Amino acid sequence: MANRKRNIQMKFYVTEDEKRLIDEKMSQLPTHRYGAYLRKMAIDGYIIYTDTADIKAFTKELSAIGRNINQIAKRVNAGGSTYQADMEEIRERLDQIWQLQRRILLSQR
Repeated sequence: MANRKRNIQMKFYVTEDEKRLIDEKMSQLPTHRYGAYLRKMAIDGYIIYTDTADIKAFTKELSAIGRNINQIAKRVNAGGSTYQADMEEIRERLDQIWQLQRRILLSQR
């Protein structure tokens, strides 16, 4: 064991589904040794990070405008009137949503 090139052992656990996925991916390669495959993937595999901050902000704005519309709809259905300020707020929020959507789409290029 002292003369081994790779003398540090690493262990981890997987679920049955994860094991099945590893086996499926490994079957696409000529290797049949887990150690070689997992070492290669750990060292040379791709890591894809996706920044979802814009999407979260977009979702937050959509939720806010949905709440505002629901409040206005309740007031109108109860026989109340709509206010110009409510309509302006909805228009402003819609503008924010369109701006966020444009920024998200442009960042994907």
